[in-house]
Amino acid sequence: IMCPSFVPQCRSWKTYLTMMHWSLRRQSSWVQLGGHQGNFQLSEGGEVLKRYSEVEAKCLDCLMRDPLRPFVPQYHGVVTRGEHCYIRLEDLLSGLRRPVIMDCKMGVRTYQVEELTKARTKATLRSDMYHKMVNIDPSAPSDEEHKKKGVTKWRYLQWRDTTSSTSTLGFRIEGIMVRVKPSKITAQLMLSKNTHLLQLTFAEHSLLFVHEYSRKASVWMIDFGKTSPVPDMGELQHNVPWAEGSREDGYLIGLTSLITSLSQAISVASWQQEGSCGEEKRVT
Repeated sequence: IMCPSFVPQCRSWKTYLTMMHWSLRRQSSWVQLGGHQGNFQLSEGGEVLKRYSEVEAKCLDCLMRDPLRPFVPQYHGVVTRGEHCYIRLEDLLSGLRRPVIMDCKMGVRTYQVEELTKARTKATLRSDMYHKMVNIDPSAPSDEEHKKKGVTKWRYLQWRDTTSSTSTLGFRIEGIMVRVKPSKITAQLMLSKNTHLLQLTFAEHSLLFVHEYSRKASVWMIDFGKTSPVPDMGELQHNVPWAEGSREDGYLIGLTSLITSLSQAISVASWQQEGSCGEEKRVT
């Protein structure tokens, strides 16, 4: 986890790539909520450079001509720096001095169908994945897996999503960064029922919430490195559970759960704030 020194509180759950570049006019710091180092570079002009992915570049190029464009970081093409190629993206934190950031991974599964198929075809035992399971839950592996001290990748991929709210709610909080406890949550989700989700499978896709105390929250769709066009097999619903072969991702299941959770949090925060104000009036 890499946080600027002036941010007093930074937490991260799970390993997942989400990096944001926080620029304070000419002063710049980096914020990373988990993931691999070296995939992002500092850039000028309110941009972030992300290590090039052909899949993500094609998806972003498509989204720039789609009704979803207002909810996606602006894509400015590709640039080469040294030996590496980077995607040029809008800096979503540009100009914000006290942002609160939350990264939510969406969907009822966080792996591609192809990953599952490939893992089953090559069902080799992985000791590294076995130890990851044991570190989180020693009782997770079966007696046979404990004996062999290894699990197959497809077993690990499916188990991983059951360790969080991914499989039950369709989303999980991947990382959060706050300066102080906010007195009131003012998040406003900007995706409406009429928003067009394209015919895409969103695997390992996130919603990035950015909130500054002086403003309302912004919500952005980010991370399209594993987003792929759906084969000619009919229209995806995004609001039905995934069954093997269906390619459904449960994106709208997660979105509905997230809206419900935020609404409840806002109600509780408002009630607590009203209660504290009443106590202050009685004291004075």
